Amino acid sequence: MNSEKKAPSKPVDSVVTLEQVAKLAGVSPSTVSRILNGTATVSEAKQETVQRAIRELGYRPNPVARGLAGGRTLSVGVVTQVISSPFYGEALLGIERELERAGYVPLFVSGNWHEEDERKALQTLLARRVDGVIVLAGRIRDEELLQMSDTVPIVVVGRQLQGPRLFSFAFDSRTGARLAAQHLIEQGHRRIALITGDMIHEDAVDRHQGYVDALTAAGIPIEPELIVPGDYNEASGMLAVNRLIDHNIRFTAVFACNDQMAFGAALGLSRRNLRVPDDISLVGFDDVVMARYTVPPLTTVRQSVYEIGAEAAKAMLGMLRGETPRATPPPPELLLRDSTRRISR
Repeated sequence: MNSEKKAPSKPVDSVVTLEQVAKLAGVSPSTVSRILNGTATVSEAKQETVQRAIRELGYRPNPVARGLAGGRTLSVGVVTQVISSPFYGEALLGIERELERAGYVPLFVSGNWHEEDERKALQTLLARRVDGVIVLAGRIRDEELLQMSDTVPIVVVGRQLQGPRLFSFAFDSRTGARLAAQHLIEQGHRRIALITGDMIHEDAVDRHQGYVDALTAAGIPIEPELIVPGDYNEASGMLAVNRLIDHNIRFTAVFACNDQMAFGAALGLSRRNLRVPDDISLVGFDDVVMARYTVPPLTTVRQSVYEIGAEAAKAMLGMLRGETPRATPPPPELLLRDSTRRISR
């Protein structure tokens, strides 16, 4: 005889209740509710039992009812910059998955690297009464974010701010950039071009400084002609190498401060009949998915953007539970692929 506990049958189109889930899982309805809200302090085994019952019964929590009961909307606003960006896309996925585990719904809006667009995006989210807001980088002034945090808790990624209801953290871009430049130096390169990001951003400043740190430590003079501005998109990477070549500036390697500019730089070099890495070594930053599929695969600094997004969501959930938020972004890691080579000095 089969002694397995089976899910109780239910009529088609019937609504499964929280009480039915609790009965099948062998726990109280309040325990199920706390697990769904992410506030339960029960064993992983018990949480899995509840989740299994939810799947078997096809239970779908009613976010409106839950929000009304707890005085919340169970939604978190997320201000990104460009949703189509391969960089921000990974961060959004990490945020989405972490929030969904706790029963929250993310609302994504774009700031388009424009202060007024970001301000409108934040106002739209506040009008929808989100429980909290996550801001990925951006240009809106620190003072405004601090003021908005009086209304709703805010987590900011990529800046260093402090406030009673505002938490921020940033990836160690300076160390990552130092690793990238140091690798090229160890390969024998002395004429290393740098394609910077928009220097209005803290991470762009930090990556520039990491390059300076590495060259200074190696006794290599900083040559301003080798430092070319970019704005983190592919076109600016291509324009940067064109500028270097058109001005007859000699270089044997390029460190692009993000992978997207590195992709553009690779195309620019190819169009000028320069091969990577035979003629010019190339290093990027971020390790977006496409970096491993370029020809040749791109040597880059890995910052797990997915994990950074997940850390931001965890920090927000902690704030919503009344806890002191924490975030531990992964350290930078240099990934050696095929876009660099050793040269003789």
